[in-house]
Amino acid sequence: MSGLFDNLELRNVHDLYLAARSLFRDAALAEADLDARVLVAEALEIEPKNLVLEYDNEIRPETLVIATRYVEERLAGKPVGRVLGKREFWGLEFLLSPATLEPRPDTETLVEAAIAFCQAHGGLEKKWIFADVGTGTGAVAIALLTELPNATCLAVDISEEAMETARQNAAANQVRNRFIPVCGSYLDALSGSFDFVVSNPPYIRSAVIEELSHEVRRHDPMLALDGGVDGLTAYKELMGNAKRVLKGNSGLLMEIGFDQADELSTLARELTGLEAYCEHDLAGNPRVIVVVFP
Repeated sequence: MSGLFDNLELRNVHDLYLAARSLFRDAALAEADLDARVLVAEALEIEPKNLVLEYDNEIRPETLVIATRYVEERLAGKPVGRVLGKREFWGLEFLLSPATLEPRPDTETLVEAAIAFCQAHGGLEKKWIFADVGTGTGAVAIALLTELPNATCLAVDISEEAMETARQNAAANQVRNRFIPVCGSYLDALSGSFDFVVSNPPYIRSAVIEELSHEVRRHDPMLALDGGVDGLTAYKELMGNAKRVLKGNSGLLMEIGFDQADELSTLARELTGLEAYCEHDLAGNPRVIVVVFP
């Protein structure tokens, strides 16, 4: 048994959960209770919601070994998603790799905005052809493919490792035949006409990178975070070249930082000659900017 729990009497699964929770609370982890529930449930190979049903069961030695490793890694500063090597997004499961960001709940606003765009421009059953630029795990593209049954996506990423992770996720979520991976930079890798383009690009100003949490700086790829001196490098690339790859009556939808809406609305007018509108996340922050190309 690891030293982590040596001095504790763990009679059952409930004791293990309480011990993990106590360690996480003592370490002042922001989501100590949730982290403990998720990690102990994973060690038991069950859904977190079912953990309470296992409380009275004895802990198998192999389960304790796995749970101990998970708890130790979390206490060392590794995010839960990195500990498990996977993350849920849009009700789907996505494998992670060092070359991919963890898909986060705020990004579901981008999926929602794209679905709303499709509903307003032809319906969900239409044979949409869209691109996801900076696909990472493939989370946004794959979530949309599950909602748009006749759509096809060209998923672009500059990282071969990220593309391989995205391929695996597309296969696991049963959309591999409609998910076309393309390795390249922004829109340079694309030709032809698309109905819409989605992107969760790097948008953090270079000078702010050092202010990010230790967990983010240590475990998320810098390529997916650093948006350049003004945080707008990716948006300039996307807006400046969007017209080349978009059909008429099409859309460019991009996740943004909470304080970038005004800057990006101005940038949209300068680079596209069009007005942009914003969609907000559940916290009420501007989260997605949309430019509709007539």
